[in-house]
Amino acid sequence: MKLNKEDLLLYGVTDSKYLKGRKMSELVEEAILGGVTMIQLREKEMTHEAFKQEALDVQSVCQKHHVPLIINDDVELCKEIDADGVHIGQDDLNLKEARKILGEDKIIGVSAHNYEEAKIALENGADYLGVGAIFATQTKDDAQNISMDTLNEICQKVDIPVVAIGGINQVNILEFMGVAIDGVAIVSSIFGSDDIQKASSLLKDKIQRVISNKMPTCLTIAGSDSSGGAGIQADLKTMLANRVYAMSVIAALTAQNTTGVDAIYDVGASFVASQMDSVFTDIYPMAVKIGMVSQKEVILSISGKLKQYHARNIVVDPVMVATSGAKLISDEAIDTLKENLFPLATVLTPNIPEAEVLSGLKINNEEEMLTAAKYIGDHYHCAVLLKGGHQINDANDLLYKEGNYQWFKGKRINNNNTHGTGCTLSSAIASYLARGENLENAVKKAKDYISGALAAMLDLGQGQGPMDHGYVLDKKD
Repeated sequence: MKLNKEDLLLYGVTDSKYLKGRKMSELVEEAILGGVTMIQLREKEMTHEAFKQEALDVQSVCQKHHVPLIINDDVELCKEIDADGVHIGQDDLNLKEARKILGEDKIIGVSAHNYEEAKIALENGADYLGVGAIFATQTKDDAQNISMDTLNEICQKVDIPVVAIGGINQVNILEFMGVAIDGVAIVSSIFGSDDIQKASSLLKDKIQRVISNKMPTCLTIAGSDSSGGAGIQADLKTMLANRVYAMSVIAALTAQNTTGVDAIYDVGASFVASQMDSVFTDIYPMAVKIGMVSQKEVILSISGKLKQYHARNIVVDPVMVATSGAKLISDEAIDTLKENLFPLATVLTPNIPEAEVLSGLKINNEEEMLTAAKYIGDHYHCAVLLKGGHQINDANDLLYKEGNYQWFKGKRINNNNTHGTGCTLSSAIASYLARGENLENAVKKAKDYISGALAAMLDLGQGQGPMDHGYVLDKKD
């Protein structure tokens, strides 16, 4: 049979250690009734005759429910029982030899751990790829873990279906949001479950949502600004304007307007963690923007949850210092940011005073911007967008990434209503990262967006007013 890409959606891989005295065909039927769309029969310890009998029993169930049966590694058995196909690893029989034995009408899948292996498999005629292990796995002690970035690269560059495999469960399956996989291959979270049918049904529902998702998702973690010009409110407006679905975790509440801040109410670390759990376990964000967080415990909670859920595309706006140079958060909180949150960032977006705190250097000119950006990026192992302004290279921002520098020139807009510019720029960058742009393009498009918001010349309030985050809504595409 020829491969139907939809059959790869929920790919169940068997393991005899979960039999508990039952027949493999019984477990497979429960999985199929729950929604499994393809079965790979994997046995390492059985004799050939015992494996053949088990394969025939499982094949009968698969044929009854019109689900393809793939044999793991054993090309000869696949041919002998006329199974639908075989899956081979990098150390198994050569793909061309397998094709010669099985013929053109059988499905052949190949394991790949990097783009080069995937490219070779494509050139040699593989029908699909199994890429992993993505997460730590219980079933293969020697599994070679690969990053989500590598998986995405393979999906983008190789023109055959890709199935992710390795340690996938009910929670981390949502981390594939925004990655162009065609399905997931799962062992223990299906066959190791007390209720195989129910587990399969839940997994199928989640992977369907992941793959059918058409709108990028983005999360902001910051404080609330009751005037709407900065913080959570500015982030949500910016994300909507840049066409991503915006979600929020509120780390603090403020009573403020364009003339100043009247009161602050801090949100407890446990409630911040609960908000993050609610977001990540349902609508997984493709990017995360983090604004002002001022409490040590909250910073630790945020960094812990980001690691727990393997968050990616993390944009940190290190709000620590006012334009005047006065510190906005304690030294203890700054140290906690440096030690726990900054190393998780994809990019930091400090202004000049913040960059001086992070680098310990004075910044008075372009050369010193270059030096400070390199220090910060190398120290925290992330990219740095050092924002100009403050009369130093005004409106020109410097991106330092992996040893390379890039200037983003901007035209100064004579508008005193600049409340929330830092929040807006960082959330716009996160929006474009969520949409799949690389960092350089995300920065360029974010700067274009904020320039337009300033140029709209919105004038509200008695003090330093907000920008027009929705100016793009008046434009035609």
